Amino acid sequence: MKLRVFALLLAASVVPDVRYFHYERMVLNTSQQQLQTWLIVDPTVFEHSAAMLSDLRLYRDGKETPYAIRFAEPIAASGVKIPPLNLGMQNGGMQNGGTQNGRVVFDAEMPEGSYSDVELDVEAHDFIATVEVWGSHSPDGGETTKLGSFTVFDFTAQKLGRSTVLHLPRSDFRHLHFRIDGPLKPKDVGGVRVSRFEQGEPRYVTAAETARVTEKGRDTEIEFTVPAKVPVDRVEFLPDTNIANFSRNITITVTRQRKSSTEDARVETFSYSGNILRLHGVRNGHRIDEERLSVDVPASTLTDEADWIVRIDNGDDPPIALKSVRLEMLERTVCFDAAPGGKYVLYYGDPALSAPRYDYATLFTQEPGAARAELGPEQENPEYRPRPDARPFTERHPELLWAVLVLVIVLLGGIALRSAKQVGAR
Repeated sequence: MKLRVFALLLAASVVPDVRYFHYERMVLNTSQQQLQTWLIVDPTVFEHSAAMLSDLRLYRDGKETPYAIRFAEPIAASGVKIPPLNLGMQNGGMQNGGTQNGRVVFDAEMPEGSYSDVELDVEAHDFIATVEVWGSHSPDGGETTKLGSFTVFDFTAQKLGRSTVLHLPRSDFRHLHFRIDGPLKPKDVGGVRVSRFEQGEPRYVTAAETARVTEKGRDTEIEFTVPAKVPVDRVEFLPDTNIANFSRNITITVTRQRKSSTEDARVETFSYSGNILRLHGVRNGHRIDEERLSVDVPASTLTDEADWIVRIDNGDDPPIALKSVRLEMLERTVCFDAAPGGKYVLYYGDPALSAPRYDYATLFTQEPGAARAELGPEQENPEYRPRPDARPFTERHPELLWAVLVLVIVLLGGIALRSAKQVGAR
């Protein structure tokens, strides 16, 4: 425990120095005006930097420049379940064949902020229905805006998957009104789930991609090797555009050989599962156009190199023709205020550094007109030299401590033996 506290204090006291960064990247295409600027952090930076990018430093003409790192991902109330209000039946729906049918209606009070996709929480199976959605800022209705009409379905019996997601336009209405035409009953509806977005929908960067697949029995397997510290947030499948409708279960297995200086290496395995779906056509008079071609992989940043196996269960169907399969990471950007005419260089590769603490990052607000810059190719820092080991002498050479301890024991043993002989002689 004391050693850990000492290591943290030592890391906090380490001062960045250009000579101790192993890698550098020139920042290209910076604006000639005083302008907030951003650039994308690619997988190479993750691979060669310290964990969580803690050693990332930006320099302008040899002086450290504050920056903020932004993550292009959903935040706050992601996946929050919202119970239905005023849930009931309303006459006036229309069944196929022209007969009258009741329809399910309910309201939902949405969280503050913007949102897009809303998932209908439905417990029923083997159905197809149409959902109409209106938005309002007033709890008693007032002026409403129609947000669209959507088809939801469950074709479990036909092995064609399920979709209950309503792809709303980006909205910030505090109250939504839903009307469902179809075979569903009020008892089947448990409300909605919503994800909130502050800066738009997530953007992804390709971490690895391959078109090589292997057929093993009824399964299709795709293999990757992901370098240590490179995050993976989802697996994206790119099937041939001519492939017909399909619904396939996906299993993702991640295996790493964990290395440690204090214990033997051991193998750790993580598993994830999901489903990919393509369904286009008309079912029971409803037009369906649904594609879900990615599987999210939560918390998959590993400190050691890992082997990934992505397995597609084809059942008794022929394999899907794939253009490629991608491992993708959520886009991370470095944002800073660029000065005209400045030469900016991004440095990394000094594991002794802890994450910087800038007022700029604490008070950062992204401006809509921010300029995009690019990172040049990675190069080894020509000034690089290993950072001197600042640990105490005893920590850098623990074997000497043991040698001294053994010597002391031998000397004490010799003294004790000599004293015993003297006592016996008397």
